[in-house]
Amino acid sequence: MKKFNIRKVLDGLTAASSSSPSSAAAQPGTPKENDAVQETLQSENFQLCKTVRHGFPYQPSSMAFDPVQKILAVGTQTGALRLFGRAGVECYCQHESGAAVIQLQFLINEGALVSVLTDDSIHLWNLRQKIPAILHSLKFNRERITYCHLPFQSKWLYIGTERGNIHIVNVESFTLSGYVIMWNKAIELSTKTHPGPVVHISDNPMDEGKLLIGFECGVVVLWDLKSKKADYRYNYDEAIHSVAWHHEGKQFVCSHSDGTLTTWNIRAPAKAAQIITPHGKQPKDGKKPEPCKPILKVEYKTTRAGDPFMVLSGGLSYDTVGRRACLTVMHGKSTTVLEMDYPIVDFLTLCETPYPNDFQEPYAVVVLLEKDLVVIDLGQIGYPIYENPYPLTIHESPVTCCEYFADCPAGLIPALYSVGTRQKRQGYSKKEWPISGGNWGQGTQSYPEIIITGHADGSIKFWDASALMLQVLYKLKTAKVFERARGKEEKSGADIVEEDPFAIQTLSWCPESRMLCVAGVSAHVIVYRFSKQEVTTEDVQLLEVRMQCDFSDVDSPDPGGDQTPTLPTPGASSSPQESEPPTQTSTGSNPSDGPRDNIPCLQVRSSPLKQSPGYQVELVVQLVWVSGEPPQPITSLAINSSYGLVVFGNSNGLAVVDYLQKTLLLNMGTSELYSPSDPYQRQPHSPRKARQPSGALCDSNDGANPSEDRCKSPTSDAKDNSFTRSRSSSVTSIERETREAISSFHFCESFPRKTDTLVSPCLLVGTTQGSVMTVALSVPPGGDQRLQQSVGISSCGTLVRLKGGILTMALLDSTATLLPPVYEPWYDPNASDEEKEKSRRRRPASPPSSQEGQESQFAVLCSEKQAKVVAMPSQTRLYKHNITETSFVLRADVVLMAGANCIACFCANGHIMTLSLPSLRPLIDINYLPLTDMRIARTFCFSNLGQALYLTSPTEIQRITYSQETCDNLQEMLSELFTPVETPEAPNRGFFKGLFGGGAQSLDREDLFGETAAGKASRSLAQHIPGPGSMEGMKGAASGVVGDLARARIALDERGQKLGELEERSAAMMASADSFSKHAHDMMLKYKDKKWYQL
Repeated sequence: MKKFNIRKVLDGLTAASSSSPSSAAAQPGTPKENDAVQETLQSENFQLCKTVRHGFPYQPSSMAFDPVQKILAVGTQTGALRLFGRAGVECYCQHESGAAVIQLQFLINEGALVSVLTDDSIHLWNLRQKIPAILHSLKFNRERITYCHLPFQSKWLYIGTERGNIHIVNVESFTLSGYVIMWNKAIELSTKTHPGPVVHISDNPMDEGKLLIGFECGVVVLWDLKSKKADYRYNYDEAIHSVAWHHEGKQFVCSHSDGTLTTWNIRAPAKAAQIITPHGKQPKDGKKPEPCKPILKVEYKTTRAGDPFMVLSGGLSYDTVGRRACLTVMHGKSTTVLEMDYPIVDFLTLCETPYPNDFQEPYAVVVLLEKDLVVIDLGQIGYPIYENPYPLTIHESPVTCCEYFADCPAGLIPALYSVGTRQKRQGYSKKEWPISGGNWGQGTQSYPEIIITGHADGSIKFWDASALMLQVLYKLKTAKVFERARGKEEKSGADIVEEDPFAIQTLSWCPESRMLCVAGVSAHVIVYRFSKQEVTTEDVQLLEVRMQCDFSDVDSPDPGGDQTPTLPTPGASSSPQESEPPTQTSTGSNPSDGPRDNIPCLQVRSSPLKQSPGYQVELVVQLVWVSGEPPQPITSLAINSSYGLVVFGNSNGLAVVDYLQKTLLLNMGTSELYSPSDPYQRQPHSPRKARQPSGALCDSNDGANPSEDRCKSPTSDAKDNSFTRSRSSSVTSIERETREAISSFHFCESFPRKTDTLVSPCLLVGTTQGSVMTVALSVPPGGDQRLQQSVGISSCGTLVRLKGGILTMALLDSTATLLPPVYEPWYDPNASDEEKEKSRRRRPASPPSSQEGQESQFAVLCSEKQAKVVAMPSQTRLYKHNITETSFVLRADVVLMAGANCIACFCANGHIMTLSLPSLRPLIDINYLPLTDMRIARTFCFSNLGQALYLTSPTEIQRITYSQETCDNLQEMLSELFTPVETPEAPNRGFFKGLFGGGAQSLDREDLFGETAAGKASRSLAQHIPGPGSMEGMKGAASGVVGDLARARIALDERGQKLGELEERSAAMMASADSFSKHAHDMMLKYKDKKWYQL
């Protein structure tokens, strides 16, 4: 039986009592100096909330524009609302139901928006607060909504339905009027068929009492609201898609399903005044032109000085198969067809006036495409587009990886911006962006933030993410380094990749030195330097590396031996069970008919490479095919500018490259990293097929199936190898034998061995089986010696073992301050030698401990299951915390927060957690976001100062904060959508129109639609739902028709509420009086016949 040392147990309990009970106790023998570490972070420092969402609205479905506030609203198929103002002013909100938004209507210059959803609900949003909220909702029960119309400066919203009826809603109270236009009253009595759904409603610009109703079948009705009957009916034998008025109210235009436009005079319903087919071929014999595709929308806008504009989408002839979507602009006798990159969802013509009865003076067209937003300038010849200031190109190519850097060096953003401005396209409109509403927030966050996105086409984008904004700084195209395959016969090794051979798998960036290293899906690594000068590279430096599974010679190498070969060396066995026959053979680029061997997946270009200012290629490293098997994908990557080294690993092992000398220093199998006396040494086993571990997300880590395509694009979410980690804490013997891949690296200055007393350069290596190994580095001094002498490398065995694959590693000093990797300050590689020498100064490493044997560092290690803190150099485990038993950690980072460091973790079950350092005390554990797809797993990342982000859809980045301080200041930091603006004056009627009539006719809609005149609507028709935004936001309404009415309504509501409370109190008093009366009557009956002296 095991004996317990009671003193050690008590020591352990004492150490544990200083942290949370769920945190594992410190190990016996914890050094006393560690007790002096004062942890300042508390749970009160943390709170989780979303901040902003950037990017193009995913799956857009509708759009609206406020011409006075200059705000654009976009609705999506998932019930999201995105609102855009000037550059940097944007807002995101979400309908709870998640139903698609089919229509949006602004209450112009009122700071409110009406949204219509496919679940037959309408909602009133208050935009006068920084985070918009719903004031009212109305859910229709019996009829499906198809179209809505809200006249300018009106409080009555017309709602058309699938049954052909029109209902009217008061937008202030969101109550239905008793006034209903029934379809059978609107159409002729002799009509035997139903006219179909309502597809259009609008009032005559010159007469508010006349309502134009378009039915799908082709019937248009001009309805007199006062007399409650149809004035005119206009019939056409093709279905209607949209209707547009001339501003004088005497003509309107309809677009039809056969590609025609019909123009009608309102007083001549018998026949259309004009029928044209804009894209139809006109036959010579005078017959009707051939039918075309439907014109989905038309807008008719007049100008004071010239011809009117007619803008339409669709209507192309059927023989234009495969042609891209087009927007047609007809102006006078000219017709301009503008091709779009994606299908058109909707478009809006922006005009100078909000009044429909004045000359419209159109100046731009906003076109909402499936994956882009384009604004066309109508005022310049050729209709150029405006330069879009919003960050809507995140998805230009699918995002495959993402990194977030908060608190970057000060000069970095200007440097990237200066080289990025040269990449901008030319030919944009010279006018200012017309969507210019709102104001920026008054944020106090002043530190620079950079987001880097890697894409499927091999491009890398740098974004300025400071102050809750996002702006693209610079774009790097890594595919330029390689030859492009022109045909199938010239595909060489790239044919093993399905579609994206250049896709970015992972990247490592040093902001201080500006060194960048990227790994691609075709098992290639590219090292870049930053330069402000253009250079032409005659020959791109190339290093080919052969990493393989060799089953002979499984003995570990001499741990003291320094390997500095100038040619690739074959890797030793790291996975004895990987002995299955090769599945990929090709003769495409192999002279013999045997298996492909020693051939890289991509071919580096042989012609001179002109490199613009910005990131320029320093070295390309490619893994090659081995005996018919493609190279394994690169799973981890790190670069260190001070040592001049790049290290990368996969399921075969790791390779260390000296990018200064352009040599391969080490090519070692994973098993060789274990020293011969290592307790974690894994002995070779008999070949056996790896079994796929079971789990909710069975992208097994360790089991890299060789029958799968190993150079697979990370855009295929189903087989994302960057997500391949162990899924079970209890690994079976068969699973233990599966391939052990390298999962993370960390360059540092520490104690490689227990016996060391001074720090020296070393590399920590983490594997998917939870091992952390130390590799000692011997780096020559700088200058010429560094370029002539080789870097020494020796493996020092295992430091510690954790459950699950290693995700992140870091070092803290004795005061628990983070020790970042050393770096070389940036210098321009193309500058003169004098300038280089001025800027070349190595940053000193952390000072060595003053006393031998002192525990002067903490090594922080985090895996998919656990976190551990180990004392260095003694390698004693001080703290351990089991993060999760039932799930696994997807992303973990050691971050700076409120002046102290902590570990931030994101689990697959949606929990976000933080642990204090060094004691691993849990600080927060919030169930935030369940893992719904691989995109979130691949792109979630934490940064310093409480910032994090992930790709919430293929086109949008969601930023969140886990800082209480940021949450408290969020209202100040967010932009304002609504700004007080005077509504333009109404157009002057003119003297003669005022004298003889003929001007715009107004209508008192309250008299028609109010409860007094129209009665109450059926209660079963729709259900009113008060919104969470209540009426608070409307109290600050500006002057205007609806604003005044809204204030009156609020006052009435408040008065009604008080009257209701008074009524309740009166009812209670009456009940009390009734009770008293009853008791008094009973008493009277009891003593009725008794004399006074008998009482």
